[in-house]
Amino acid sequence: MKLGRDVTLVGLELGLLTMQKGEFSRFLFQPQYAYGDMGCPPFIPSSAVVLYEVQILDFLDSGQVDDFVALSPEEQNTVPLSTLLEVVNTLRSFGNRCFNQSRYDNAKDRYKQAMMLLGSRETQSDAEKEGIKKALLPLYLNLSLTELRLDSPRKALKYGNKALEIDSGNTKALFRCGQAYLDLHEYESAQDCLITAQAKRPFDSDINNLLRKVAMCYKDSLDKQKDMYSKMFRGLRGPVKM
Repeated sequence: MKLGRDVTLVGLELGLLTMQKGEFSRFLFQPQYAYGDMGCPPFIPSSAVVLYEVQILDFLDSGQVDDFVALSPEEQNTVPLSTLLEVVNTLRSFGNRCFNQSRYDNAKDRYKQAMMLLGSRETQSDAEKEGIKKALLPLYLNLSLTELRLDSPRKALKYGNKALEIDSGNTKALFRCGQAYLDLHEYESAQDCLITAQAKRPFDSDINNLLRKVAMCYKDSLDKQKDMYSKMFRGLRGPVKM
């Protein structure tokens, strides 16, 4: 729900603007601040005084994002990098919230929007380039995990590799790539990624458990191949004539 767009009651919008995170409030709206003389049949009669109970569980201030996106590409490049990074962090936070609600497509859209804003930035200095890379890394990791949830391991692998281009020893990126390779049944590549991650974090239970799973799947795949080839060769030999 977005203020100024999704909230249709004048009184409710004004009330929400006065509230803080975690706050619970009751608002009693006169008709002119609620549904007016018409009401909302059949549930709300005409000229009704309406009581609303509202609690703000959480919110994100997207005003800065809206203002930035409304700028032309040329204008966006004149904005300080710090402002762009704030916009990106807001979009990423929104994406994280969508992800935690299992709204993976929405999360993906937010992460990609942030990634595109960073990618279109015309950087001038090495410091800016490093700032862009630092901001891109968590987005690539988030996108990789989101694509795994969406059953798109090749896309997950693409973003995992992009993260590794920024930080070749990032264990989260190695883990994501290992997961993607496992889903693609590329077991040797999965093992390579996970063994590298394990060397950096030898006691990480997620890495160790996935490595065991890959080993079991790889063994099962080899056993099936061996059985298939054995049957093929038996069929080729056929009966022996004397």
